[in-house]
Amino acid sequence: MKLDVALCFSLAAHTLATPTSTNYSPTNKRTSFDWHKTSSVIAFGDSYTFVQGALGRPNYTFIGDAFNLSFTPSQLFSNRIVLNQTSTAQGTAEGGPNWVEFLTKCGVKKGLTDPQTCKVQLWDFAYAGANTVSKVGFTPAHWNHTVSFEKQVQQFAQSGNPALEGIGLKKKDSLVAIWIGINDINDLAKLRGKNATFAPLYETVQGYVFESVEKIYELGYRNFLFMNLPPLDRGPSPSVNASLVKQFNAIQASHVDAFQSKHRDTTVLEFDVNTVLNRVLDNYKDYGFKNVTNFCPGYNKPDIRNNPSKYGCGEGLDTYFWYDSGHLGSRTHEVFTKELRKWLVKKSGRW
Repeated sequence: MKLDVALCFSLAAHTLATPTSTNYSPTNKRTSFDWHKTSSVIAFGDSYTFVQGALGRPNYTFIGDAFNLSFTPSQLFSNRIVLNQTSTAQGTAEGGPNWVEFLTKCGVKKGLTDPQTCKVQLWDFAYAGANTVSKVGFTPAHWNHTVSFEKQVQQFAQSGNPALEGIGLKKKDSLVAIWIGINDINDLAKLRGKNATFAPLYETVQGYVFESVEKIYELGYRNFLFMNLPPLDRGPSPSVNASLVKQFNAIQASHVDAFQSKHRDTTVLEFDVNTVLNRVLDNYKDYGFKNVTNFCPGYNKPDIRNNPSKYGCGEGLDTYFWYDSGHLGSRTHEVFTKELRKWLVKKSGRW
């Protein structure tokens, strides 16, 4: 049962890479980011961001995979967001809508959703299990069908962007949302061991990230949202500690800041989801959560929503902060996205 618990903490997020007061375009016009005018969100990332598509690989992507990277405009626009707890393609890795669906309010209802019918269209190119790059000796692909962040941007440049340009998508009213690095930090910890020096590796990861971000910029997009790492150190079976997460986030913030400094005609925002979620964990009862250290053992059963007690899950999935050993629950996504939306509104029109 969904709990309607009031959010009671003040806005904890901040712009880690704050646009300067000289943030002008080459035509000397201010950038025009305004969340209220945003007509589309174009998302990239991993399982925290992917949504299931009717033409996507089940449980991995909205459209295509490494074997079918390209697609036609007709394929993209005939595709539908799938949200169905009882299907083999559940819709997200969170057991319900995730943050980009809550943010856009696109795909939050069970069944099939045409992104073009949403007030804020959601075009999601994230791939569950993605690293920034799939590279032997660094962060190899989880599966042979995995589409890394680098390849997601390639797919978008070759197929997605031309299709969206064909329907007159307004780039000035689009927000490019990027949440990547969760698999990178976990995989590097497992592959390199506890005695590794990780800062140079995290610098390399961000170098790869922003090589791809530059390509999105070159396509004409000017509004960017970056999410930092959540508190992975407080998960049910963490691979990393708080110090590593903090180090990774600090390096990401420095690269976000450098990208903003290089491109004064952009609005570049980084949402501190780590701080928000740490405060939720510290005050979990205020949000109706009852378990923040483990997850429901029947999380992926088709009848879990209607019969949680069958699996020893008390009052249901919405009382658990974690959906499984590595993912936030859908309601956790809903909680932090309410804060994200307030923050985007607050940042609108300030440049």
